[in-house]
Amino acid sequence: MAEPTPPTIAQAAFQGLCPRCGQPHLFAGPLFSTQVVTFADRCAACGLDFTRFNVGDGPAAFLTLILGTIITIAAIMVELKLHPPLWLQMAIWLPLTAIGVVYSLRIAKGALMAAEYRNEAREGAVVRPDDDA
Repeated sequence: MAEPTPPTIAQAAFQGLCPRCGQPHLFAGPLFSTQVVTFADRCAACGLDFTRFNVGDGPAAFLTLILGTIITIAAIMVELKLHPPLWLQMAIWLPLTAIGVVYSLRIAKGALMAAEYRNEAREGAVVRPDDDA
């Protein structure tokens, strides 16, 4: 039996696919659950151990800053053009920001996991040339 073709980084990120076999087992919970950005321990199909990858929370800071900027610009533009009441602004932008960060975080973490797998990333180590060479 031929080994399955691994998905592209974009496919793994947007669909939550295992970077080895392409089955949708990357995250512990489905898209609309409390575990939306938590990785599963391993792939249920091929057994790839996801705990050996170190994705961390790095994408969260960048996504918060990027989405925060976009949302702030959009909120200012709506305020200047339409002048809605403050409660309506809050009712629109606060949930939109929270949802945007959580779901874009899922995509970013999936992409980083797939890139680590594809590039066989490991923890850094200092390699020193031998004195004898």
